[in-house]
Parts: sequence; structure tokens; C-alpha cells
Amino acid sequence: MPKFVVEADGGSRGNPGPAGYGAVVIDAASGETLAEAAEYIGVATNNVAEYKGLIAGLKAAHALDPEAAVHVRMDSKLVVEQMSGRWKIKHPDMKPLAAQAARVHPASSVTYEWIPREKNKHADRLANEAMDAGKKGRQWEPARSTAEFSARDEAAARIVGDATAGAAKARAALAGPAAGTVTAESGGAARTATAVAAPPAAASSAAAPSVGWGLAADLGAPATLVLLRHGETALTPEKRFSGSGGGDPSLSAAGRRQAEAVAAALAARGTVQEIVSSPLKRCRETAEAVAARLNLDVRVEDGLRETDFGAWEGLTFAEVQERYADDLAAWLGSTKAAPTGGGENFAAVARRVAAARDRITARSAGRTVLLVTHVTPIKTLVRLALGAPPESLFRMELSAASLSAVAYYSDGNASVRLLNDTSHLRG
Repeated sequence: MPKFVVEADGGSRGNPGPAGYGAVVIDAASGETLAEAAEYIGVATNNVAEYKGLIAGLKAAHALDPEAAVHVRMDSKLVVEQMSGRWKIKHPDMKPLAAQAARVHPASSVTYEWIPREKNKHADRLANEAMDAGKKGRQWEPARSTAEFSARDEAAARIVGDATAGAAKARAALAGPAAGTVTAESGGAARTATAVAAPPAAASSAAAPSVGWGLAADLGAPATLVLLRHGETALTPEKRFSGSGGGDPSLSAAGRRQAEAVAAALAARGTVQEIVSSPLKRCRETAEAVAARLNLDVRVEDGLRETDFGAWEGLTFAEVQERYADDLAAWLGSTKAAPTGGGENFAAVARRVAAARDRITARSAGRTVLLVTHVTPIKTLVRLALGAPPESLFRMELSAASLSAVAYYSDGNASVRLLNDTSHLRG
């Protein structure tokens, strides 16, 4: 049986403050580094960051070999003692993280050891690199090139990590979309696809929790996010790239009618208790129509904005292919590639959206929150909830003013309850 050593660490500059984690998987026999993971996770405590580092390391090890024996070494006495079962887990923020860590790899194959900080320098360095990158508004990048990945890293490429605990050396499969399917306005399903390799960082934001209810399962009232795509703009019928880097179009007359229709439907259901919107005008206008019916305020969450498509904003897929063929091919070939002119790559979008999800669900247990957002964020939330690979983004249909819903439980499980409901538009 293969044996891996996982060294993990997390840190917070302020406790709570800007935080990040680092993890490394080592071959116990040879001492070879097999995988690294690191991520800036926003504002959090040291303990939360340390647990997320543990989860990331276990996921990376499990991806390399699900049957391996794993020996975890950390300088966090709290995490080691709690995961070893010697200390009780009392803090509500720690319970779901510990439950998630326990599900990643068979508990019978995992052992824990406390080590002094000076013997955990590799993971500590990764955590600090992640925090430094986050301070500059960038994602952490692994030091090694793609060519240096080992055969074990290739095995890790088949997993998809979540925004709080991914294996940075894992790579996911991404399928290229058909014309118009990746734009904020089209919402269509892909008709053609090409399998390509995603960069290591893509895995950091992809994986959903383990499926099923464990011993620490939470069967109480979940945080339910109702996902509303904004109404049409003038660009929607023309299937043009329309993200967060363009002219910020308003709703068209048709879009305003759609917003009123969905507002009436949500008022009739009477379940929405809070409204959160993307900062873009088409979402805020849609959200305000609903808020007026429900007598609620609208809170803006920047993490829910659409992808920035750079120089492609306002263009059709065919026009981008004609003008920027090489850049388009690179973009379709990697989640790390960005649109021409400094646009945003899909790996970054997934991390941003997942972080927004975590902020919202952390304060919304037992509540129903309406998120008014765009095609890419909604598909990303559904994909992460299902634990589906990135190519699933292009196999979901999302119409303008459609409703979807995902319920999130505090033990890490999620349940997709609705997708692309447009019945309120047909009355």
C-alpha cells in the first residue's frame, strides 16, 4: 500500500484577518514532493485556515491514490488533537470543517502527528505565498511548470477541488463551448466540445464535499440560495459576450417585463428573506423589481458579478473567432487562459463565486436568500454543488430571468433543488 505524508498549515494576518493555507503531499518512501496546494481564502481565523489546509492536503493525497495510507503532520495542536478524537470540537465554525476533513479519505487510513513549526516550513511557505498573492489581488501559482508534473500528478488531474480546499497540482478537464454558450447573455447549452487540460489552480475552486450523510451529518434547516438570472438586455437575443468588463447594459423592455414577472412569482411564494445582487446594472434592476414586491433591501455582492471578457465584450463568438483566433483557442484550451485584453479566466471566476457562496451561506442557515446574478456564476454554483467537472458548465441551459435553487447544509453537503425554471414567464 502506498504511503503519503501530508504536511499542512494555515495562517491569518490578524486572526481573524486575511488568511490562506498551504499543503504538500510527500511520498513517504522517497521523500519526493508529489503535490502542492495553496489558496488565499479571504478573512478567516488561523484555525479555519489550518483546517482548510488539512482538507486540501487530504484531497490532493486522495486524488493521487484513494487507497493510500496517509500520515498528516501539522503544527496545529488543535487540529491534530481534534481530528485524532482526543479533544472535543466545540466551536461551531470547526465542526463542519472537521466533518468534511473526515470524509475526504478513509479515516482508518489516516493518522495524525503534531510537529513543531520549524519542521513545517514547506506548508508554511505555501500558506504565506497564498496570502501574499491574495494581498495583491492575484491567485497563488505553483512554482513548478506543467512539464514537471509526475504520473501521480496526472492522476490528481481527474479531481476537482473546492474554493476553500483544492489540490493546486490537480488538473481538471474542460470542454470548449459552442458559439455563444459561455457569454453572460446566451445561456445556451454547448453543441460541440473539445477536451483540454486545465491548469493546476483550476482544481482549487472546483470540488464539492463528499456525497452522503456521515456520522456528523447536519440534517437541520439548510441555507437555501435561490439563483435568479437577470432579465434580458439588448445583447441577450444577439448572443454576445456580455460580462463585467463591458458597457454594463440595462434591462431591455423585455427584460423589465421578465423582472416584474419573476417578482410576482417570488412574492406569491413568500419564501425569500433576503436579496443579494451582482453589482452590474442588469442584476440590480432585476433585484430591485423583486425587492419592491417583497419590501426588502438589496445587498450588493461583488463576487456574484459575471466574467470579465476583456476585448471580447459585446462581440459574438464568430466575431471573436475572426479577430482573436489564437487567443480564443488558448482560452478554450485552459481555464487559466484569459480573454484578450486582460479578461478573467474561468478558474478565477470559480474561486470568486465559491468564496461569495461561503460568505453568504455562513450567515444564512435556515434562511432563503435570493441571489440575482449571471449565467457563469449560477452554472458554477450548480456545478460545485453537484461535484461535476468544469465541462458541465456547457451542458446546462439558463434562460433570462430563470430560477434555480441550491440548499447548503452546515456539514458541507449541498442539494440542487431547481434548475432553469421559467414557468413564471409563461403565465
